[in-house]
Amino acid sequence: MAQAHPSGSGPARRRRGRAQGPLRALLAMLLTALVVGGAVPYVAGPGRSYLSYLVLAEQADAAGAARAGAEARAAGGQVVQEYPQIGVVLAYATGGFADKVRARPGVAMVGATRTAPVPGPPRPLDGAGDFRAGIGADRADGGRSTDGGAGNGGAAGPPGVLAGHGTDGAADFGGSRTADGADDTTATVADPAERDAWNLAMLGVAGGPGGDTSPTVLRTPSAGPGAPAADALRRVLVAVLDSGVDDTHPDLRAAVDPKSSASCADGRPDARTGAWRPDLGVGESGHGTHVAGIVGAARDGHGVSGVAPGVRIAAVRLLGPLGQYYAENIVCGMLWAADHGAKAINNSYFADPWKYNCPQDRDQAALTAAVDRAVGYARRQGAVVVASAGNDGQDLGAPRTDDRSPNDRTSGPAQSRYLGTECVRLPGELPGVVTVTALNRDGHPSAYSNYGRGRVSLAAPGGDPDGGTQGAIVSDWPGGQYAALAGTSMAAAHVTGAVAVAAALHPDWGSDRLAELLATTAAASCPPGPQACGDRQYYGAGTLVLPH
Repeated sequence: MAQAHPSGSGPARRRRGRAQGPLRALLAMLLTALVVGGAVPYVAGPGRSYLSYLVLAEQADAAGAARAGAEARAAGGQVVQEYPQIGVVLAYATGGFADKVRARPGVAMVGATRTAPVPGPPRPLDGAGDFRAGIGADRADGGRSTDGGAGNGGAAGPPGVLAGHGTDGAADFGGSRTADGADDTTATVADPAERDAWNLAMLGVAGGPGGDTSPTVLRTPSAGPGAPAADALRRVLVAVLDSGVDDTHPDLRAAVDPKSSASCADGRPDARTGAWRPDLGVGESGHGTHVAGIVGAARDGHGVSGVAPGVRIAAVRLLGPLGQYYAENIVCGMLWAADHGAKAINNSYFADPWKYNCPQDRDQAALTAAVDRAVGYARRQGAVVVASAGNDGQDLGAPRTDDRSPNDRTSGPAQSRYLGTECVRLPGELPGVVTVTALNRDGHPSAYSNYGRGRVSLAAPGGDPDGGTQGAIVSDWPGGQYAALAGTSMAAAHVTGAVAVAAALHPDWGSDRLAELLATTAAASCPPGPQACGDRQYYGAGTLVLPH
């Protein structure tokens, strides 16, 4: 959703931390976890404070991960998860851990993934899953932490409350959003009965009597010789990395695939039943359900219809009680989705605690490299990685301001960082990612949408936050409800659904070819001209159209 995060340089953050005192900061974190998560998720140490780190080996494979783990342990760290697919481990440690490990042979980079300390490593996790058979199995010294994020960012909350979140939907917007028991910020709307789906019409979806909004392309024999279109889509899996998905929602019961779903809310895959569902005690936890509905809600005359009704959805929850999308959550989710065969991976958020990660900062450079390795792995496994462009109205190809990082601080005012173009949003500005801008119902760019020539790939319906049910995107909300939201989160979800359609039509194609098909189809449908579909600064290749 529309989010940003409080900011400040590393030294400034450390000065604030000393002024507040480490014990106060730790107590605040514990109180926050109790309020929003119901339990303290960390193993408390004797008066110590820990940060989480990603340690990247020079060798991006299982042998590299083993080396990184050994060096992390030798430096006093506790390794809680290995990512053997990309030669990375997640460790918790105190003191000068990063500098010690950076000096070790075979280690490429080390980065702290958070700025606010926690009392200890995550608690042990019973019955966790693994990435795939024999890969990434949970370690005995591992456990569960509480990361992820979505919410109504802005000024810092009361002392001890984390100061921001990272979804790209409509959390900051007024209009269709008012207080509601489902989320404290989101108003639900009446069952739309699949009527007035302007967003689907913009993609070239055919309408019909009784709210029939099935894609025209899926009613053709192109889905496979002699195979019904629904069967072709059912063989396609897409992943929604987000705040969790309510698979009890009538629109999504048949869509969410439990065997392919998990929680990565602490950087570790937790495949226990229901771990992928949203935690309604955390703000904006309904965001993932809304995104999933846009991707693949059932077409049955009730509720909403997704872009690819019938597709299977891997629900991968990144949001935890502390409300952040830390880099380890993203790495875990990306690898989980890739290893379970996802053809598209939807990322409607940006990484915490830094809204933009800069290569000059050793921590931020390591986080960028780790997420980049995970994205590269997913693409090599055949997944199109889709991401929202963000809701700050900024030109991603120009210097910009970040006034909310680091957003996981527990106190202190926001400060501004003035950044160059080398600083990037994760994962949207990584190479090979399909980055999506938002359009209003009239086809023009939404004012809130980020943009940038050479920085964005496609434009898709994102809606007007002040447009109500007629101008925003109506989709599913937890508890069998519906909500009208707007944002680049919604735009990205349309592209993910379109990838599913493309994959159903071309089951043997890899990720690059599928992404190229969407770009070619979009470009072919675009008229030229400033502020029109041919303006690459706002539209990338053009306005998304369902492939056929």
